[in-house]
Amino acid sequence: WSSDVCSSDLDSMAQVNKETTIGELLMTSGDKIEDVARALMEIGMHCIGCPSSQGESIEEAAMVHGIDADLLTEKLNAILNA
Repeated sequence: WSSDVCSSDLDSMAQVNKETTIGELLMTSGDKIEDVARALMEIGMHCIGCPSSQGESIEEAAMVHGIDADLLTEKLNAILNA
């Protein structure tokens, strides 16, 4: 296991956390944006395009919608790294 392999593996994996804003999430989703948007809409986050939601963190959005932020973050990371 060389450090080069570890670094390149980590660099290629997209990661979000609870502090990531909805705007950052959508801007960095790349070709996964439709999957990410669909996942958010399926759990009731229908306002992902609203200007005010863009500055909200994943944790804040989850709280407003009564969703566990850790589970949501895991789901989003699974989608981004699929």
